[in-house]
Amino acid sequence: MKSCYLLTIALLLNLTYGFAQQQEVLLTIDDKPVYVSEFKRVFKKNLDLVKDESQKSVEGYLDLFIDYKLKIAEAYDQGFHLQPTYIQEFSKYQEQLSRNYIYEASVTEDLAREAYERSLEEIEARHILINSKYEDMPKDTLVAYNKILEIRKKALNGEDFEELAKKYSEEPGADQRGGYLGSFSAFAMVYPFESMAYNTPVGEVSEIVRTQFGYHIIKVLKRKEKGPEISVSHIMISNKEDDTRTFKPNERIREINKMLAQGESFEQLAKQFSDDKNSAVRGGRLVKFSRGSLRSKVFESFAFSLKEPGEITKPFLSEFGWHIVRLDEIHPIPSFEESREALEKRVREGDRSKIVTSAISNRIKEKYGFTPGEAHHDYFISYLPDAVLQRKFSMDSVPPIADKTLFTIGDRVVKFEKLAQFIEYRHKRIRQYNNKELLLRDLYEEFEINELKDYFRDRLERENEEYAATISEYRNGLLIFDLMNASIWQKAKQDSIGLEKFFNKNRKDYKWEERVETLMVTATTEEMAREARKLLKKGKSEQEIKDALNSKSEVNVITTAGKFEISNRKLPKGLEVKKGVSDIYENEGSFIVLNIQEIIPPGPKEFSEVRGKVLNSYQTHLEEEWIAGLRKKFKVEVDKKVLKKVINELKS
Repeated sequence: MKSCYLLTIALLLNLTYGFAQQQEVLLTIDDKPVYVSEFKRVFKKNLDLVKDESQKSVEGYLDLFIDYKLKIAEAYDQGFHLQPTYIQEFSKYQEQLSRNYIYEASVTEDLAREAYERSLEEIEARHILINSKYEDMPKDTLVAYNKILEIRKKALNGEDFEELAKKYSEEPGADQRGGYLGSFSAFAMVYPFESMAYNTPVGEVSEIVRTQFGYHIIKVLKRKEKGPEISVSHIMISNKEDDTRTFKPNERIREINKMLAQGESFEQLAKQFSDDKNSAVRGGRLVKFSRGSLRSKVFESFAFSLKEPGEITKPFLSEFGWHIVRLDEIHPIPSFEESREALEKRVREGDRSKIVTSAISNRIKEKYGFTPGEAHHDYFISYLPDAVLQRKFSMDSVPPIADKTLFTIGDRVVKFEKLAQFIEYRHKRIRQYNNKELLLRDLYEEFEINELKDYFRDRLERENEEYAATISEYRNGLLIFDLMNASIWQKAKQDSIGLEKFFNKNRKDYKWEERVETLMVTATTEEMAREARKLLKKGKSEQEIKDALNSKSEVNVITTAGKFEISNRKLPKGLEVKKGVSDIYENEGSFIVLNIQEIIPPGPKEFSEVRGKVLNSYQTHLEEEWIAGLRKKFKVEVDKKVLKKVINELKS
């Protein structure tokens, strides 16, 4: 909900950060200025997004603009900008937004492009692993390296790689699999291993590569092109319990399958019967996908088992219900631009992020200047107590830290104390270490890049108007969301008495349309619809009609019973609403006949039937009253002369 609300804020009120310069003041809120340039920019950019015609004039839009400004003023007045949840949320947005400015985008793009090129083929390989953790002592690391070096010499001299893996590899199960990895592509392995594999020709043994698991050598067995994406259509019958249904899901899917075998249109059956509403309106069509991209592996397996467009699966059960799937199209491999967003996300979230971080650090240092301070390593090894390895370090339990400079970035001096504070906070939130040197190394690296980024972002908001405008939108949007949630949304949800009073006062707004209680028979042919109509006239039941017109091998009719508003899409267009058996109507390629048992006139809905809609209206009502209160609380003064000038300028 929050992300949607913030998007609305950004679209409707794309406020530009006010840089320090002489500007004309349009209005003040408690004597704080709001500038003409800000209002004009917002008005011009967002007028087409305003749906209320009364707010499309300058004066009307000004009311909307003032309401927004009042909400921001109230959020600060109530201290929402000091809340830890707000600070944490804003920091996340700030981190994401600054990526495009902080050099991350270009480095990430390069790595994403490399991953795309690699993803076009799969590698089949074996490997040999000699365990060596990064925290191992130098002598242990050297022993492991020399061991893998000797094994590599044996492989290069012609000894069988599989047998060497069975004999020497320290990977669990290597003695059975001979180091066999199967086929893999980009992102399937840790990045250093992946890079070495892709840089090794088929049939050859790689150089030694180190990962967090140890030292490896790789033998590439094969390379092959990766498979394409596919498009499919499906018909889904939900397997969730539903007391309103008169049929069993597994029976309904079998009926539909028989109708498909009889030549009925897949698209029309999807539109009429599929419970996946999003795809049903498109005849069951889903967006294209590749192997490994779906939440349901069952669905994916059946979909990729189809070989030719037009081929259809048998009914099968997934986590979401019963399906029948048809292969529509086999797509060529997507271009880099089509894959770019997803690839860049994986780069940022995977072990490639370390490469991005290193590049960012170097570029910021080059831009602003970086000067190391006094040597910190030996001091902190001595300063940090052994309790830091048990996640129990507190600065209160040790002598005051020396007032020394750790480093200088631009005009900002970072002291030893700030690193100590970071270690105190962070060491309790990461994995437990058993080596103080490793703990200090990892936390210092994290601290340094954080400080470099923070400095860059602070300078960026002063130097870059585009960034400053966007970050201001997020800042204000988050504040307004938290304010509205506390002042309106949660209040409305918890005020059950007020909600029911509001419903009773506005009952006229919550009514049923005219409805029919009916048994509806959908037939594959007009002839079958006529037979069904005869049976309905004889008073036959739903089951009797199905027994008479369907067989074990053939489904000619599907029945649906219930109450429907006249506008319901399941009812045929142009239905004559009267009791009894209807005429036959053609709808989406099928033939429908109804037995209307009762016509229910328009009438009031019960509170339980419309609670969600009532809650939305009640929240709007509370917000209107609340805004009126804000206009009384804060002093808003509009400069009439300036406003008149703005009106004339915008009209011209």
